Amino acid sequence: MANSSKKVRKVVIPAAGFGTRFLPATKAQPKEMLPIVDKPIIQYVVEQAVEAGIEEIIIVTGWHKRAIEDHFDKHFELEARLEKDGKSQQLEEIRKISELGNFVYVRQKEPLGNGHAVLVAKDIVGDEPFLVMWGDEFFKADPVAAKQLIEAYEEYNAPVIAGIRIEKKDLSKYGIADVTPVAGNIFKINKIVEKPDPDRAPSNLATHGSYLFTHDIFEILENLKPGMDGEIWIADAIDELISKRDVYAVELKNAKYYDCGSKVSYLKAVVDHGLAHEDTNGEFRAYLKSLKL
Repeated sequence: MANSSKKVRKVVIPAAGFGTRFLPATKAQPKEMLPIVDKPIIQYVVEQAVEAGIEEIIIVTGWHKRAIEDHFDKHFELEARLEKDGKSQQLEEIRKISELGNFVYVRQKEPLGNGHAVLVAKDIVGDEPFLVMWGDEFFKADPVAAKQLIEAYEEYNAPVIAGIRIEKKDLSKYGIADVTPVAGNIFKINKIVEKPDPDRAPSNLATHGSYLFTHDIFEILENLKPGMDGEIWIADAIDELISKRDVYAVELKNAKYYDCGSKVSYLKAVVDHGLAHEDTNGEFRAYLKSLKL
C-alpha cells in the first residue's frame, strides 16, 4: 500500500529536563551527557537518527544544557592537539561528531511538558514529517528504530510510533497499545492505555521512545488542554491524533530499550555496551564473571 510521501529529513530531540533522578551528577551537567562507555547518551540517539537518513537534528534545550551544543560543535584546540600527538583515530572520531548533520538548537524557556518541548520546534520543522526521539533514551535495534519507523511511514503515509513487547510485570509502567494487526510487525493503534493494571492491559505492546509525526501534530499540541501537573504531554496529543486519523505502531525487530532517565536502565545500558565495546569487552566480561553475586 505504498504512498507518495515527503521525505523524513528532520528529528526533534527534547533535552530540556532537569534530570533530577540523577542528582547530584546532573547538577552541573545535562543528564543527556552522562556517558555510556565513551559516548554521551544523546550521541547514541543522534547517530541512530543519522543512520536512518536524517539530515537536520533539532535539539530542544534549556538554560543549563550548553554542554550539548559544545559536544556537537567543532573543538579546534582539541583537534590540533590530537593531530600534533599523532592520535589519528581519536581525531577522526572527534571530527565525525560535528559532521553528523545540520544541528539546530531551540530553547524551551519553561518546563511545560514533553509535548510543549516538541511544540517549540514547530517553526523549524515546518510542514515536513519528522521524528521525535528523547535525548535520554534509545533502542538498540537492527535496523535502528528510526529507520523502521521511516519505512513504515513511507508505506502507510501516516504517523508511526515505536512499539516493543514487554513482560507482564512491567505493563503498569508504560503506555500499552490496543491494536489491530495490519501486516507483519505493523499494527493500527486503536487507543493507548497509560500504565494499565497488568491483568487489564489490552496487549503487551508498549509504545514509547521514538515517534514519527506529520505536521498536524502541532495544531493538536497548540490546542491541547494541560494534563497531569498542568503540563502539555505528548501522550495526550497522541490520543487526540488517534481520534482524528490512522496511527500505526511498529513492533521493533531485534530491539532492546534503554530508558537512561532510570538509574537501573542506565546501568544496564552501560553494562551491555561495555560488554560489546572492543576496548572493554574482554577485561570487563572477566570482571563481571569474577563477581560473587
